[in-house]
This record gives sequence, structure tokens and C-alpha cells, in this order.
Amino acid sequence: MRTMKLTFGLVAAALPVLYCAGLLLHFNGVRNMFGGMLDSQLGPTMLGVGAFGLLFLVLFGLKLWRLFGGTKAPGAGGGGSADPAAEDEKSDFDPDAAIARYLARRSSGAGGGGRPTGPATFGRREV
Repeated sequence: MRTMKLTFGLVAAALPVLYCAGLLLHFNGVRNMFGGMLDSQLGPTMLGVGAFGLLFLVLFGLKLWRLFGGTKAPGAGGGGSADPAAEDEKSDFDPDAAIARYLARRSSGAGGGGRPTGPATFGRREV
């Protein structure tokens, strides 16, 4: 799922790059068609489109790098990995011990019938 999401993100990042490249090719064709008479008008336009194209190309490169094993996306969190067995090796959590602690606390704080001995409360008010 993660690879599919990154692939669609890669395609979405490539669209502005291709659009800017198409505009540059179009403006270059117009410039050549008029024999250089419009260079003073088309020059700044082509420079601006080229700058935006480079910006989008950098973003496309970052997504491509992330797809092929770069770093995680910012804010992606540290949860989950591709290999669940590797996740088990990192964790020192013992679910059996946690259940045993829970049952020990519950039985020590429980009165007759398995209910807590304190007054029943709802929020901050006592019922």
C-alpha cells in the first residue's frame, strides 16, 4: 500500500515537470518561428517557467529518492515497518507479563463479586 501511494505521488509530482517542459518547448518553437523578434518578450517568460520547472523537478527527485529507499516522509511517524518480524525483535514488550500485572492489580483492588471497592463515579461527580 505504501509503495502504491508513493508511486501515485511520483506520477502526480511528474505532471508539473512535464507541463513546464512542454511550455518551454512551445515557447521555444514560437521564438524560432518569429526568427528571434520576440526574444525580449519571451526571454523572461521562459526563464520563469524554467525556474518553476526546476523547483518541481527537485520535488520530483525527492519523491523518487523516497520511493527507492530514501528517508521516510516528514511526519510519517515511527510506527510500523515492512517486516513484522523485525518489529518484534526491536520491542521488549511482554504481553503475558502485562496481562499478569493487570490481573494482579484487578484482583487486589476488587471486593466481593469482582467489582472495584470504591464509589461509582461518572466524571468528577459521585453517583
